[in-house]
Amino acid sequence: MAHTLPPRAALGTVLTYGPPVIAAAVLTWLLTVVGPRSGLPLRPHAPDWGLIAAQAPVLQIHIAAACVALVIGVVLLAGIKGNRLHRTLGWTWAVAMATVAISSIFIREINDGAFSYIHLLTGWTVIILPMALYAGRRHQVAAHRSRMTGLFVGALLIAGMFTLFPGRLLWRVFLG
Repeated sequence: MAHTLPPRAALGTVLTYGPPVIAAAVLTWLLTVVGPRSGLPLRPHAPDWGLIAAQAPVLQIHIAAACVALVIGVVLLAGIKGNRLHRTLGWTWAVAMATVAISSIFIREINDGAFSYIHLLTGWTVIILPMALYAGRRHQVAAHRSRMTGLFVGALLIAGMFTLFPGRLLWRVFLG
C-alpha cells in the first residue's frame, strides 16, 4: 500500500513548496523563452537601484510595499500560525498589501494612462483582503488560510512575475 499524506499535511506541503516552484518555473520561462524572443538584451547583473530611485514616488512606495509584503509573506507561510508574532506580522502584511493595491491604482504608464489587465488584481485584493482578515478574526482558519495564500500567490508572486517581463522596470533593474 502506498504511503499518502493526510489531507492537511498534503496542503501544508503544497503551500510550502508550491509557490517557490511556481516562481522558479515562471522565472525560468521568462529567462529562456520570453527574454530571448523579446529582442532585448538579457544581461543578468547587480541590481541597478538608480532606476527605481529615478521613478515617481508612487512607484517607489508600490515597490517597497510589495517587497515588504513578499518577505513577511514568506515568513508567515513558513512560521507557526496563530501566535502573537503571526498576528503582528499578519497585520503588517495586510497593511503592506493594501498599500500595494491602492498605490497600483495610480500606476498606469504602461497602458497610456488607462488601467491594464493587471489592475484586476487590485480589485481582487481590495475585496479579498478584508474578507481574509474577517475570517481570521472569526477564527475561520480554512477560509483565512485559503484567502491569504491566494493573495500571496496571485497578487504577489504571479503579479511579481509580470513585472519581470522584458522592457519593464524590474527587468531593466535586474536583467537588462
